[in-house]
Amino acid sequence: MIGFNRNLDGLRLGGIRRYTTLAKEAGGCVMLTLGEPEFDTPLPIREAAKTALDQGCTHYTENRGTASLRQAIAEFEHLRRGLTYSSEEVIVTLGATEAIYIAMTGVLNPGDQVVIPTPAFGLYDTVARLCGAEPVAVDTAPTNFQLTAEALERALTSRTRLLVLNSPNNPTGIIYSRAHLEAIRNLIRDRELFVLCDDVYWGLSPCFTFTQFTDLKDRILAVQSFSKPYAMTGWRMGYLMAQEDAAKRLNVIHGHAVTCAPSMLQAACLAALECDPTPMAQAYKERRAYVCGRLDEMGLPYAAPEGAFYVFPSISHLAVGSEEFCTRLILEGKVATVPGTVFGREGFFRMSYCCSQVELTEGLDRLERFLSRR
Repeated sequence: MIGFNRNLDGLRLGGIRRYTTLAKEAGGCVMLTLGEPEFDTPLPIREAAKTALDQGCTHYTENRGTASLRQAIAEFEHLRRGLTYSSEEVIVTLGATEAIYIAMTGVLNPGDQVVIPTPAFGLYDTVARLCGAEPVAVDTAPTNFQLTAEALERALTSRTRLLVLNSPNNPTGIIYSRAHLEAIRNLIRDRELFVLCDDVYWGLSPCFTFTQFTDLKDRILAVQSFSKPYAMTGWRMGYLMAQEDAAKRLNVIHGHAVTCAPSMLQAACLAALECDPTPMAQAYKERRAYVCGRLDEMGLPYAAPEGAFYVFPSISHLAVGSEEFCTRLILEGKVATVPGTVFGREGFFRMSYCCSQVELTEGLDRLERFLSRR
């Protein structure tokens, strides 16, 4: 058999999807696996896409996106977060997934190291390996899932090329404190490494992120998405921001990979920037309070989530592995969640609470019954 890229060895489809598929095959499960907002995309966004189609917006745009959308993104980020990116420093991508991919492939060489605070979204590890780089996990569980400068310093070597920071965090819902971020900035200020800032949940839980350290703009690769705050997961739209020279280099990868994002969807994203996601964010906040209250009643410990729409309870006291726990929860309890091992941390599982309140209530009722039978 003709061989494939050796960096593919050991890689497989993401664990979130694997457990979602298992639950669908089992049938009758409440699905708490995906970060998929229950809400439909707001009507003004959908209407903008329809209008663009009716107006013949079906052609190529510039590789990096239309000038109008990139300018709107730059103005939005300046108004909301005080960032100083120009339209030339914005690349409109096919979701945050592509933004992360082109950022990492653009700066990593074989043998480089990528520091990934864990638990973490699995894509960072996967793309690092595809680049022939070495993922270096830093366990944040001992410090309530905050990345400390001390833990980071122990992980840094002469081969460290990239640090990944995801806040608000998937899977824990934790927001990195400004004090910790400032300590990290001071630690890496004089080191030759990039920082990938995955801020895709910021729109639902505005907070200070590493992206806002403008003195390190030449090192920062900032990723954003329309998926989570505007319930646009199926649209697959996001963007990458980087200092102009870096953006030009990374746009070459983007252009060769996808040419450009769909023109009519870029028109929809312009409308999205005018939408207020507060009502959806408030719904998630209320569901978070409900979930945490129920977990307290069940005796499942967790670090209090502050953002995104996930909670990451510990099951270390149950003397069962997280994969076995989640598999049995699907087959016996009819509730689908994701084991902590998918995010690089045993002894936990992730629950998403962006589903409907009805589904959430039923899912937690089933979880409680499942635990009572153990």
